[in-house]
Amino acid sequence: MIEPVDSTDGRRVPSLGRRGFLKSAAAATVGPAVAAGPAQARAEQGRGAVARLLAVPRDRRDENWIRRALQIAVELELATIPPYLCAWWSIEDRDCEPAALIKGIVCDEMFHMGSACNLLVAVGGTPRIADAVPGYPGPLPGGVRGGLTVYLSGLTKEYVREVLMGIETPESPLARQSGPPTIGAFYTALLTAFQDVRPALAPDRQLELRIGPDTLTPVTSLDDVEQSIETIREQGEGTSATPEAPSAQDAPAHYYAFGEIYHERRLQQVGGAWEFSGEAVPFPQTRPMGVVPAGGWPSPAAEVQDLLQQFDDTFSDVLQGLQDAWANGDSDALDGAVGAMLALEKPALALMDIPLPDGSGRYGPQFRPRAATSD
Repeated sequence: MIEPVDSTDGRRVPSLGRRGFLKSAAAATVGPAVAAGPAQARAEQGRGAVARLLAVPRDRRDENWIRRALQIAVELELATIPPYLCAWWSIEDRDCEPAALIKGIVCDEMFHMGSACNLLVAVGGTPRIADAVPGYPGPLPGGVRGGLTVYLSGLTKEYVREVLMGIETPESPLARQSGPPTIGAFYTALLTAFQDVRPALAPDRQLELRIGPDTLTPVTSLDDVEQSIETIREQGEGTSATPEAPSAQDAPAHYYAFGEIYHERRLQQVGGAWEFSGEAVPFPQTRPMGVVPAGGWPSPAAEVQDLLQQFDDTFSDVLQGLQDAWANGDSDALDGAVGAMLALEKPALALMDIPLPDGSGRYGPQFRPRAATSD
């Protein structure tokens, strides 16, 4: 899969492994502007699904509840990858720090999705992946971060603030007494259900894979479950920061990494508080990929259509390969999906070289897979 970029000049280039950050860091950030947009209807995992799950009394959250929650977790992690890839691919200098930060976050999200798949398989479920990608622009699966519209674009200050930081906004109980659930609250409830129900965990069909700095391994005990979910939370999936020192990897959680890109400064502690006033993190030069409209690019020229089709066909192969891998415990299918994923970059960059007809920017991938095939 994608490996983290090493520093070539002695500066810190984070591998984005396990990390935590102090609660006071949240006060140093500028909260993301949330773009409103029409909700896209989905099936069981549609808007409000997480809120409905969290409304189930704790003593009624059984193994079926856990399986439903884990399927949403798979969809949530998968939904973050296309916007992060668009942002990463659009950066011209892949050796710059913002590129390394985003590349590491992409690795994390792939690891999180794999962890959710292993957890779901462990409790007797089968992840639905081939048909789980949401339409863009649209809300996050399950209705978490309600009001947020996730769209596809190249990296801009606005995109960092509205979408990337919007997805990763930390759970902050003092600031969130009500409102839509955060990703952090969702994972907290999922971990509590595992601790209450203590379901049997089967190793069959779980997979192993090195993903960036982390290694995906089967979960066979409650300790494994706790470590898996805590890693997702600690790496920045919208959790509330704890009053503990940052972990040894010395890299910020996702929200704060995106904050460093937005503010163009590293987050550092000053007088007991955290603020973006550290070493400069210059905003990179980018390919000006435009915002993909609802329904995809209208009336593209033949050259563009061919590239879009090539990308979407390859993306479909990625999704089907991942689904087959966890449906059958098939490592070869997983390897094939990884190879197809790496092949996405070439047509994506080719699209980003073609100007839009109105001159407002350039094309980019739509992430519109073909209809899923049945097993």
